[in-house]
Amino acid sequence: MKIAIASANPVKINAVKRVFQPIYPQARFISVPVDSSVKPQPTSDKETQLGAKNRCLKALTKAQADMAVGLEGGIMQLNGQTYSTAWAAVADKTGRLCFGGGMHFLLPPRFIRALRRGQELGEIIDQLTGQKNQKTHSGAVAVFTRHLTTRTAEYTHLVKLAMVKFRRPDLYLA
Repeated sequence: MKIAIASANPVKINAVKRVFQPIYPQARFISVPVDSSVKPQPTSDKETQLGAKNRCLKALTKAQADMAVGLEGGIMQLNGQTYSTAWAAVADKTGRLCFGGGMHFLLPPRFIRALRRGQELGEIIDQLTGQKNQKTHSGAVAVFTRHLTTRTAEYTHLVKLAMVKFRRPDLYLA
């Protein structure tokens, strides 16, 4: 079985492997960086989910894989507040597609101002921490929670949620 991961980001690759390796121990994983066809910083759950879907389906086709996973982070508004958000999409070559979403955490006002000026959350976190490319390491969620969780742990959770149709297809029959 070949599983395409729609990214070269080690956080996303590790998250997918953590979920899939125990289920498919003989699987081959292939990193397939593809464009999301959404803004670099999606600004709604709808747009973020679409980015995950686009990545997933493009990687599935490009790699001619049995399954593919796309992950996308973004921001969203709820009750006048701005939150980080993320979505995972899992698809297989038969056409099944499923999503898992979440990782909502409140962003502080100074971050929101920088986002409105066009910066991406990853860039802002790099400036705050003085470290480079935090999104390929523990991520913003680790900075905000003082390492109670990491981007890899949260993306792993989202991939697990996106597996529901594949783990319990009997519950999703029409």
